[in-house]
Amino acid sequence: MEKTLIRIHPVSDPEAVYFLQVSWEKNISSGFGIILTDGERAWTGTVSEADISREAADMEMNREKYVEELKKALILGEESAGKYNFTVSVDEENTQCHFSYERNLKDGSFRLGSLKLQKVSHPADVVKELIGYCLDCLGGLQVKNEHLQKENERLFCDLSDVEKRLEKCVEAKEELEADLYNRFVLVLNEKKTKIRSLQKLLNEAKESAVDTQCTRDGIATTQMATEKEDDYDGSTEEESENLIQSSLPSAPERRDSLLGSPDVISTAPRRKRRQRTINPTGTEAKIATYETEKLAKEKDKDVMLDCAKGPVEGQT
Repeated sequence: MEKTLIRIHPVSDPEAVYFLQVSWEKNISSGFGIILTDGERAWTGTVSEADISREAADMEMNREKYVEELKKALILGEESAGKYNFTVSVDEENTQCHFSYERNLKDGSFRLGSLKLQKVSHPADVVKELIGYCLDCLGGLQVKNEHLQKENERLFCDLSDVEKRLEKCVEAKEELEADLYNRFVLVLNEKKTKIRSLQKLLNEAKESAVDTQCTRDGIATTQMATEKEDDYDGSTEEESENLIQSSLPSAPERRDSLLGSPDVISTAPRRKRRQRTINPTGTEAKIATYETEKLAKEKDKDVMLDCAKGPVEGQT
């Protein structure tokens, strides 16, 4: 059985103090018992489930809501002080006590219930019972308080351990951040060094490409100039050959001129000097080939001249 004990002050005598005990089996909605005492006198009564339903119907209130109002009025007590009023009236013979309870509103109040309590013949026993109940509650509260204190101490110990672990974690985190920062700085410096070296190689490659392009352009220009000079040399050679052929007399005239002239001067050295003067210095290989061919031609011409000269000398 569950019990509660509250202290109330009747509206008719606010200075008086009464103690109200309410007890029920499973739920207050199934009925409850009341004991009221002022320390000298005591009264008791019961409220059945039918009484609760009748009161709820009379006030046109939902039964569950009505039960909630009863709990607030008769069980919570001082927690709902000022919200509920209690009335205690004893008859002249002190045999019955009329007890009622009401809910305060802004513009009035409405009665939650009332009942007639019967006088207890031995009020001291009721007082002892109430004192025992209070002591039992006090003992239970002390045990609960001790349990809560131990739990609180355990939580403080856990909190201290957690704080120490947290401090260690913070230190480890700071050390890890410092280590990672140092490694990052090393990696960053290496990357910067590598980037500088790659930029240097890139610049050198660009300069080399520019030099190679300039060299290629110079070689192409030289080749074009050489080709132009070769064309010029070829035309000069052809022109010189044509001039020589046109200036040479016919075979009989050549014989007479050769016989009539006291000295015959070879033109090969003169041609050789002329070719050396005309050809550029950058085409030495071609000049050598050209001179070889010229010498061969000159030799052939000298042989022809010797052949032409031979019969003339034989005739004289």
